[in-house]
Amino acid sequence: MSNGHFHYPQPQNETVLQFAPGSEEKRKLKEALAKAKKTKLDIPMYIGSEEVRTGKKSEIRPPHETAHVLGQFHNGDASHVKAAINAGLKAKAQWEHMPWVQRASIFLKAADLLATKYRYDMLAATMLGQSKNPFQAEIDSTCELIDFLRFNVHFLNDIYQQQPLSGAGMHNRVEYRALEGFVLAVTPFNFTAIGGNLPTSAAMCGNVVVWKPANTQIYSASLFMRILKEAGLPDGVINLVYVSGPVVGDVCFKHRDFAGVHFTGSTGVFQGMWKTIGENIAGYRTYPRIVGETGGKDFVLVHPSADVDAVVAALARGAFEFQGQKCSAASRAYIPDNLAAAIKKKLVAEIKTMKMGTTEDFSNFINAVIDEKAFNSIKKYIDQAKKDKGVKILVGGKCDASKGWFIEPTVIEASDPKYTTMCEEIFGPVLTIYTYKATEFDKTCDLVNTTSDYALTGAVFSQDRYALEKAMKKLTHSAGNFYINDKPTGAVVGQQPFGGARASGTNDKAGSMLNLYRWLSARTIKETFNPPTDYRYPFLLEK
Repeated sequence: MSNGHFHYPQPQNETVLQFAPGSEEKRKLKEALAKAKKTKLDIPMYIGSEEVRTGKKSEIRPPHETAHVLGQFHNGDASHVKAAINAGLKAKAQWEHMPWVQRASIFLKAADLLATKYRYDMLAATMLGQSKNPFQAEIDSTCELIDFLRFNVHFLNDIYQQQPLSGAGMHNRVEYRALEGFVLAVTPFNFTAIGGNLPTSAAMCGNVVVWKPANTQIYSASLFMRILKEAGLPDGVINLVYVSGPVVGDVCFKHRDFAGVHFTGSTGVFQGMWKTIGENIAGYRTYPRIVGETGGKDFVLVHPSADVDAVVAALARGAFEFQGQKCSAASRAYIPDNLAAAIKKKLVAEIKTMKMGTTEDFSNFINAVIDEKAFNSIKKYIDQAKKDKGVKILVGGKCDASKGWFIEPTVIEASDPKYTTMCEEIFGPVLTIYTYKATEFDKTCDLVNTTSDYALTGAVFSQDRYALEKAMKKLTHSAGNFYINDKPTGAVVGQQPFGGARASGTNDKAGSMLNLYRWLSARTIKETFNPPTDYRYPFLLEK
C-alpha cells in the first residue's frame, strides 16, 4: 500500500551542450555517429511483449546521404494496429491502477537514461535519420525530450494534489482517472521530442497508447521505445506500430474503445481525423479527446524602431535552422521601408556564409530536407517564384538531389503581400519578405492578422513600447506563441508552453499542465459523515 505523500519539485531545464572544439561531448558525439553509420539496424514494431518483424521491410537512409543505408524497419498492416489496441486494453487495468509514484519513477528513469547512457546515441540517431546538425539535435532529441519527461511528472503531481473544498460534516475529493479506452498518438518527423512526448504524456496519466510515428522518424523513435522498455515501462502500455496514416485511422477511429488522439502533423490530416471521429461519434464508449498541433505560417513583424542586427539574426536562425522544417519557423517577414535596405543587405550576406552539407561535418549550418516528397514540394515554390512577376529571389534558390535532398536557404522578396509564399505553408528553408511603408505599421498589423489561416507563432521587433502594445492587441489571436524581439522558434518546456489556434491546432500547450488535463477524466467524490435520515427540510414547517 502506498501511503506516502510524494513531492516532485519543479526541475531545471536540461543543460544544452555546445560541442565546442576539443570538448569531450564533441568527441563522444562523433564516436556515436561513426558507430551508428557502421551498424545497420533491423527495427521491429513493439506490440505488447512482442518485437514484431513482418519481413516487409523499408530502408532508412540519411536525407543528406541517400546512398547510405542506416537500417530497415518492418512494415505493419491493419492486423498489427488491432493487435496493438488489444495489447493496450489488456494492459490497461493494471497500468491505470498502478500507484502514481511507480508510474512517475518509470518516466524519470527514462529521462535519466536519455541524459546519460543514451544521450549520444539519441543525438546520432536524430542527426542521421532526420538530418539535424548537432545543436538542433541537442535542443530537440535530448534536452527537450528530457524536459518533457521531467516537467510532466512535476505538472501531473501538482494536478493530482488539486482538491476541492469540504463543508462541515463531509469530505470532498477528486480522483484524476485515465480515459476509458486507448489513446492514439500520431507523431511527425521533425522533432524527436514530439515523437516521445505525445505517447508518454498520455501514458503518464494512466492511459494506454497506440503510437504511430512518421516513417522518417522511426530510426530515433525506435531507440526511445527501447529506452522506455529499459526504464521499466510495462508491456502493452505504449505500442509502437509502423503503418500508413489511413490504415491506423481506419482501425482506431472505428473502435468502440477509442478515447482520444494526440496528433502533430498536417492541417489536412487533422481536419480529416476530426471529421471521421465526428461521423463515428455514436459508436464510441466515450467522447474522444482530440488534441492536435498542425501547421504554421509564422510571421516576423518589424517596426521602424527595430534593431537591424537583432532582426537579421532572428530571421537567419528562425527561418533556416533545421532547414525551416519547423511548424514555428519564420516564413513571412514584414519590413519597414526605412530599414529594408539594411536588413536585406545584411541578411543576404549572412546567408551566404552558411555552409550546407552532411550532419557529420559540424561546420555545416544547413543540412538536407527530410525526403524526396518534401524536396519536390519546396522546389516547386522556388521554381514558380523564379517565373512570377513582382517576385525576386534575393539569395539561394538552388536545389540539388544528387547526393541528398539539399535546398539552399532562400529569401524571396514579394511586392504583393498576398503572394503565394506569403500565405501558404512551405515547410522548408524559404523566407518571403514584404516591404511596407514605415508610416503604415497599424495597417500592416491588420495585414499580418488576416493573411494566413494559421496562428501558431509570431514575432514583433521594436524598441517602441507603445508599438509593441499595439501589436500585442491587434495580433491577439494571430499566434499562440508570441515573441518580442526574438525569433518565433525555440520554445522551451516549462518556459514557453507551445501551441497555436485557428488552423494551427487546439492550442493545448505541450510542456504544461494544460496538455495533461486532456488525458485525465476527473471523478468527484463526496462523503457525508452524518447523512440525513429524514427528507423534510425546515422550510416545510409553518410553526
